Amino acid sequence: MDKMNLKQHQEWLVDFYKKRDWYKYSSFIRLNFLTEEVGELSRAIRAIEIGRDHPGEHETKGEREYNLHEELADVMDQVLILCDKYEVDPDSLMAFSEKKLKKRFNEK
Repeated sequence: MDKMNLKQHQEWLVDFYKKRDWYKYSSFIRLNFLTEEVGELSRAIRAIEIGRDHPGEHETKGEREYNLHEELADVMDQVLILCDKYEVDPDSLMAFSEKKLKKRFNEK
């Protein structure tokens, strides 16, 4: 698997979504997709942290870790699509977050 930076992945992702006619969904609908992915991430983290007492599930540690990566990537992809729709540079979000937290907690 080739390593991409965030912007390269976003460009690839937007093109992928447009080819499949998925990009057309409004941000309101896209937010629902993000919420769905966050729920799947929640389930993946629960499986790692406290397990799932479910008779039909017998995931190995490796499968749980793979699922965590899959769900984190799905959440990230939904955020990247929203960034594109609102013309927000995803790289700017990291600086925005750091600046906000430093200001809030009087950090330098």
